Amino acid sequence: MRIGLLSPVWLPVPPSGYGGVEEIVALVADGLVDAGHDVTLFASGDSRTRATLDAIFEKAPRDRFGETSWELRHALHCFLRHEEFDLIHDHSGLLGLALGSLLPTPFVHTVHGSLEGATGETYVQIARLAPSLCLVSLSLSQRRSHPELPWIANVPNALDLSLYEFSPHRGDYLLYLGRMSPEKGAHRAAMVAEDAGLPLKLAGRCRGPEEREYFDELVRPLLGDGREYLGEVSREEKIQLLQDARATLFPVEWEEPFGLVLIESMACGTPVVATRHGAVPEVVDDGRTGIVVDDWREMTRALEAADELDPRVMRRAVEERFAPARMVADYVAVYEQALGA
Repeated sequence: MRIGLLSPVWLPVPPSGYGGVEEIVALVADGLVDAGHDVTLFASGDSRTRATLDAIFEKAPRDRFGETSWELRHALHCFLRHEEFDLIHDHSGLLGLALGSLLPTPFVHTVHGSLEGATGETYVQIARLAPSLCLVSLSLSQRRSHPELPWIANVPNALDLSLYEFSPHRGDYLLYLGRMSPEKGAHRAAMVAEDAGLPLKLAGRCRGPEEREYFDELVRPLLGDGREYLGEVSREEKIQLLQDARATLFPVEWEEPFGLVLIESMACGTPVVATRHGAVPEVVDDGRTGIVVDDWREMTRALEAADELDPRVMRRAVEERFAPARMVADYVAVYEQALGA
């Protein structure tokens, strides 16, 4: 099968630090090549892949994040070659979806974000223009606000387990990994750590004006006394942080579409304590691979229960449910269905 794979333009594939979508695109590209498919990856020139790389930009324009002209040029560079492919698989976002859905070439789009609010309404509008649209969700909860959209499959994310060494030992600090935004809840993680009297390490993206404003107003005042912000760390640093933590806090207050950090933590043998929002109950088996609470204020009391979980069970669950081979096989089935349609 000849497949054109379109990544977001802003980061290389795979990313050096933060970038969950790019991590998944890297696994899909390499997995498809290993399965014998002819794959062209449209990403920045500083990407690393076993697929054929086609880049309009030599380096990922991360400092241009949100500038539509860069995103448009990247998408058009792929779509102008559409006749060379049996199918195009888009991970780039709404602009790529809007343009790609109008192509005569079969087109599949993975929804990586939440469909709440204006974003969901935009998906509905695009679906009206393109009745043959094929959408893939990461979790069934992601579809909840718009079940009427043309869903073709549900394909959970995966993890390159060779990078995440299983390290079952109990650390002495709590960990928060994620971008600085109210819905992700870094400030709630800080309050849990303060209440528990435990150190906390926070790491994640804090780039745009909204992220910096949130951090300065709600997170920075809670730092100190063992609570520290490490900035945006590399993948190697992130894995080390996960391996050495007592527990990973995931105090989200939004319809989380998947939560890659959940399976990253479990793969290392570190329990997660998460709030029951979005995909969390689909990813975390409460009382077995993590602890799921109804309110973030319950997290402090949940830490003792998290200490009792078996790290081997967590790792085995990730190996069984979130391996790259499973995800790639699921996507191949999606492509065959889309081509048949």
